[in-house]
Amino acid sequence: MKLIIAEKPDQGATLAKPFPHKKGKGYIEILPNHYFPKGAYVTWAVGHLLQLQAPEKYDASWKKWTLTNLPLIPDRFQYEVTRSKYKQFQLVKSLLKKTEVTEIIHAGDAGREGELIVRNIIHFAKVKLPMKRLWISSLTTKAITEGFQKLLDESETKSLYYEAYARACADWVVGMNASRSYTLLLKEKGIADVFSAGRVQTPTLALIVKREKEIEQFTSEPFWEVIAKFHMDQKKYEGKWHLKGDSRIKEKGLGEKIAAFCQGKRAKVASIEKERKEYQPPLLFNLSSLQATANKAFTFSPKKTLDILQKLYQKGLVSYPRSDSNYVTKGEAEMFPEILAKVAEIGNYKEFFPLPQPSILHNKRYVNEKKVTDHYAIIPTEQVKDPSKLSADEEKLYDLIIRRLLAAHHEKAIFDYTTISTLVDSRAEFISKGKQQIQEGWRKVIFHKEKDKDTILPPIEKGEEGDVQKVTLKEGKTQPPKRYTEGQLITLMKTAGKHIENDELEKVLMKTEGLGTEATRAGIITMLKDRKYVEIKRNQVFATNKAKVLIEAIGDKILASPEMTAKWEQRLLEIGEGKASPGAFMEQVKKLTIKIIQDAKEDATKWKFDGIDTHSIQAVNKFSLGKSVGICPLCGGKVLDKGTFYGCSEYKSKQCRFTLSKKILGKTVSQTNAKKLLKEGKTNVIKGLKKGEKTFDASLKWNKEEKKIQFDF
Repeated sequence: MKLIIAEKPDQGATLAKPFPHKKGKGYIEILPNHYFPKGAYVTWAVGHLLQLQAPEKYDASWKKWTLTNLPLIPDRFQYEVTRSKYKQFQLVKSLLKKTEVTEIIHAGDAGREGELIVRNIIHFAKVKLPMKRLWISSLTTKAITEGFQKLLDESETKSLYYEAYARACADWVVGMNASRSYTLLLKEKGIADVFSAGRVQTPTLALIVKREKEIEQFTSEPFWEVIAKFHMDQKKYEGKWHLKGDSRIKEKGLGEKIAAFCQGKRAKVASIEKERKEYQPPLLFNLSSLQATANKAFTFSPKKTLDILQKLYQKGLVSYPRSDSNYVTKGEAEMFPEILAKVAEIGNYKEFFPLPQPSILHNKRYVNEKKVTDHYAIIPTEQVKDPSKLSADEEKLYDLIIRRLLAAHHEKAIFDYTTISTLVDSRAEFISKGKQQIQEGWRKVIFHKEKDKDTILPPIEKGEEGDVQKVTLKEGKTQPPKRYTEGQLITLMKTAGKHIENDELEKVLMKTEGLGTEATRAGIITMLKDRKYVEIKRNQVFATNKAKVLIEAIGDKILASPEMTAKWEQRLLEIGEGKASPGAFMEQVKKLTIKIIQDAKEDATKWKFDGIDTHSIQAVNKFSLGKSVGICPLCGGKVLDKGTFYGCSEYKSKQCRFTLSKKILGKTVSQTNAKKLLKEGKTNVIKGLKKGEKTFDASLKWNKEEKKIQFDF
């Protein structure tokens, strides 16, 4: 009898579904059938049932956080059962020990983490039985039954286990030592909080803080542009004054002189340049490009996209979610006509049929065996379903995946870009830019709801003459760089900090040489949120003061280097391919960890955090949470420290709505000031309050008549 171990309960249930079965508690029994003549048990993990042991389990003295204890490097890493999952581990173990079980089928997700999760359970249970590997890229009935007929030998995927194990151990060593080093050294500087640092999270955070600094240090400057409206024999268009390719004028007076000079003058078309550009349909989705697209289209966080995608995968509607490939093999491409025939029956997609390209079987832009690693691109499976029959979020994501496949079967999009140079009074040059769609192509499928903002210019010939009808002077301001969205951050991690502004994600590195993997990037961003390093507002990623302090402390050292982490990912990938030694890699990790600790100790003497509000970090200190800061001026209850704000303890029983934010116009309201406001009705002067471009100093005071907090200048 065989024992099938899946990664999750839903997955286990889906694997058993094609066969006659009966449910047990924590497992399913498959009854004897053609595929399993003696029957089989299906059981599952619940994610990771095991975790690497805490430091004190290796050495009791390691429990205390001291610099003298560092580095913490175990001689041999050990796993332990996660307390909350002890019951399920015992059940899996009991099934592994059953005398009738003679073979194990490893059915974890077909990737590195899945490999680690299931093998760890088997090793920890100390069971040695023959093992086969189920390796499938979708959970359709056909894929499951074919997968069980074509099981791999366990040796074929063992390298992935070594890769995942090396990754986990490396993250433990770097994380434990870096976090303790910086937490203890920053505490000596009076900043009391836990500063988590890690091999992937810290370089990612460094990229976010770098952008935050660029925004803070940016000085906005005014500029003016001269806009002219031309009439050329009933044809009208606008142009922008240029000098040596630059339209921006730094002095208003000069702009006014140019505008006055041009008003009512004769104008002549000096030159017309046309450039035709062709845009190929976008590549098929991998996880990163889908996360970036869903964030841009629906502001889904990367984690939300992955969670929805996992549900679609469990339902057998899409292929494996954590894929890093944009390509498929010929086997998948041969299934496309069957999949698309079913899509054609769904109302929303009927207008796209018949498809301009009935087959892409021989199109290397999509079908390329060499560029398919463990998994092919994320595509709809043959179990096509009308997206409108799914939940709202599932519908949105499934529709994106279907449309991306439809776009691949469409023609390229073609645009003509026109640049007109118009001379006023034979002296002042004005440039007009516009575009014209020549062939809609694949954009009909993907950008069907998008309005074109580009100017369409009238048919003008070189040498045509006319008049300047109107001239206006337009004022503008130089803008700072934009903060990253979560979707852009995923792309940024994928490319190890080389930011790519490209919707089609054409130039994203083809091999994993970035920060983290397809499977872990969403989790890293979630971790940065949970650890109060970043805040997401209006889909933009803001670095907190806590993040700024940590990255300022680390500086340009190796721990914050995206390039270094990218090289690590490359080495881990090589371990997974059986081309590199896990032991040699871990030796490098140990040396690097010692260097991280030394760097931190040496740099700590020179740390300065000028311009960073370090008080706000202590304001969310766990020791201050829940403490009373005074009496509520509205109801007489206690005002408590709630972490990011001060709030009345009677908000439930008396519906009291008194709150005081800890952050007002960029400055932190300390506990001292909160207490002073509640006791005396007014805080000390808070300096550097910022509203728009203006900075000012003021106190906060309680207005008894209006029952609200106001500024007191």
